[in-house]
Amino acid sequence: MLTLERNGWSIGADAPLAVIAGINVLEDVNLALTIGRSLKGTCEALGLPYVFKASFDKANRSSTKSYRGPGLEAGLEQLRVVKQELNVPVCTDIHEPEQAGVVASVADILQIPAFLCRQTDLVTAVARAAEENDALIHVKKAQFLAPWDCKNILSKISETTQRDRVILCERGSSFGYNNLVVDMLGIAEMQRLGAPVTIDATHAVQLPGADPRTKGASTGGRRDGVAIIAKAAVAAGADGVFLEFHTDPETALCDGPSCLPISMAAALLMTLKEIREISMA
Repeated sequence: MLTLERNGWSIGADAPLAVIAGINVLEDVNLALTIGRSLKGTCEALGLPYVFKASFDKANRSSTKSYRGPGLEAGLEQLRVVKQELNVPVCTDIHEPEQAGVVASVADILQIPAFLCRQTDLVTAVARAAEENDALIHVKKAQFLAPWDCKNILSKISETTQRDRVILCERGSSFGYNNLVVDMLGIAEMQRLGAPVTIDATHAVQLPGADPRTKGASTGGRRDGVAIIAKAAVAAGADGVFLEFHTDPETALCDGPSCLPISMAAALLMTLKEIREISMA
């Protein structure tokens, strides 16, 4: 089991279902607070450990015209506000080694995007920053990696930091064109490497480069599949869930087709908690 010593948030076989959830990319601080406040209240009521997630920059975009976020400085300020006003830990992505130190000064969980999980300089920079700031690391398994290949990511981090601090994340594997699939057997394979595992049910339903609204200039998604994948993964033993919400997914500035309306959060998280309890019995 991994624990954030500063606030007691935990994830692992002996902990309740962990929740890393929020919005895909920061749009404005009021939206972040609205989503975060709603999710915090739901998780507190259900007894689930909660971390707010949002990206300050989405560097991997289908088009230069796609919305990327407010950027490093403004984005970290928004995350700082959410962290202080809601009194919750926060998680955000890092894309460049030079960002690691300043991001770790705010974020409690440093997230390495799937496409970058083999970038040694980034992985080791994040490991050093996490060590210096007593943060955890959330690594998304690349769409092109087998679950057992994550051992090399863990090795790079363990050679840099003095304690276990890595959470692995399943987010689907490339399957033909414009599609991803999730092999639920991979969850146990990654857990055997010694790390707790989350399921990113939001990005697992993406259809890369297949949004009909922009004729392929952005990523599409199958929103109705999010709950299916989340429930299946928790039943398969996932230690936590990674989910993204919005007050109005149709107007979300990034990955709207894959995120859920915040109105669905309470019922879904209650169901996931029940599945977790049954699967652990």
